[in-house]
Amino acid sequence: QVQLVESGGGLVQAGGSLRLSCAASGSGFITDTMHWYRQAPGKQRELVASIISGGITNYADSVKGRFTLSRDNAKNTMHLQMNSLKPEDTAVYYCNLVAWVAATLTNFWGQGTQVTVSS
Repeated sequence: QVQLVESGGGLVQAGGSLRLSCAASGSGFITDTMHWYRQAPGKQRELVASIISGGITNYADSVKGRFTLSRDNAKNTMHLQMNSLKPEDTAVYYCNLVAWVAATLTNFWGQGTQVTVSS
């Protein structure tokens, strides 16, 4: 129905940058909001950044000023530009799409992409 494909993770040194992308495909859905979550080993999954209607973005305090979220509505794709990366940013990053499917608000998740920041 809806598939999310993430890309862009990898290994980077502290202070470096990575750009994550999430592409949504399928039919019969209308995007409501899109989000990036992350989960570090032994920790709960946490919300990193969100983009809602009108392109309004929100960020976790821990990434404000370093991460930038953008969305290409025509391609149902969003990008997370991560700069000044820190070792504590190491986690599996998950794309989350909240979409209307047959008048029901539904959550979809990507498979996750590993981001590792070395000190």
